[in-house]
Amino acid sequence: MIHLPLVRQGPLRALAIRLVLAVVLVMVTVLVIYLDRDGYRDVNADGLSLLDCFYYAVVSLSTTGYGDITPFTPAARLVNILFITPARVLFLIILVGTTLEVLTDQYRNTLRVSRWRRKLKDHIIICGYGTKGRAAVSALLETGYDKSRIVIVENREAALRQAAANGLAAIEGNATRSSVLNEADVKNCKSVIIATDSDEASVLITLTVRQLTAGQVRIIAAVREQENAALLKQSGAHHVIVSSSTAGRLLGLTTTTPPLIDVVEDLLTPGQGMALAMRSAERAEVGRNPRDLQTLVVALIRRGKVMPLGGEQVVTIETGDMMIYIRDEEATVPGVPVS
Repeated sequence: MIHLPLVRQGPLRALAIRLVLAVVLVMVTVLVIYLDRDGYRDVNADGLSLLDCFYYAVVSLSTTGYGDITPFTPAARLVNILFITPARVLFLIILVGTTLEVLTDQYRNTLRVSRWRRKLKDHIIICGYGTKGRAAVSALLETGYDKSRIVIVENREAALRQAAANGLAAIEGNATRSSVLNEADVKNCKSVIIATDSDEASVLITLTVRQLTAGQVRIIAAVREQENAALLKQSGAHHVIVSSSTAGRLLGLTTTTPPLIDVVEDLLTPGQGMALAMRSAERAEVGRNPRDLQTLVVALIRRGKVMPLGGEQVVTIETGDMMIYIRDEEATVPGVPVS
């Protein structure tokens, strides 16, 4: 089941809209009857007043029909056939709108899912919407990623409700199943982030994604234990983050060198202070040492591999290289944030 972001409408607003529609329908019916009032007769045989027109409109639309006012001319009867009867049906639809809304909710959801699928392109699938999954979504949104291109795969009802309330599309089901990942259009996605609470589930999801996409989709996975990282990479994950080891290192840094952890948090938090960013090497920079640039380059990516900048071997920039550098968030240097 696909849960799209909630479209909230207050009950009082919905009731007010239906009430206004009902009043408008009654007024239009009264106008039609009043314009053709000579085609009606009542038991008093004194013609229809404006009050009589209101009375006839209300009892007709509500299907009460006392029979004390009746159309007798062909024109009046034709108006009743072509206008009053459809208006009566519409009036009843408005009155039972809540019931009809429940009956048509599935159809409307199908239409929304169809429109959502047509617009879905280069999206990111996040398997798991726990602590790690929510943090991954926050990081994507902070770097300017479009919320409509994030798809959550989760089987916990509470997490699904939270994802929908946060404006995210969510697929209900187990991410280890091929059918669930196909619902998220895994074959055409940009990357898959695996943020489950179980290392075993992460391995199964990685294998399933690799099987469905033939290794064409980038897989980023998080594991709890260091010993499972190699297994995940062997299963097909391109990047593996060990949550327990990373947390332990940060705790150690905080204990021994407290200021260092503040710098790390600053680098990993976009929108304030310094931030890590990535950009392609410019033509004028080709052949130069990254250390000689005004930009503080911390890493060089060449054909998907990180080139070491330290040591005795001098690394020069080549065409097609990507540079990871530190920038001031207030600066206007173009780049793609990586934090």
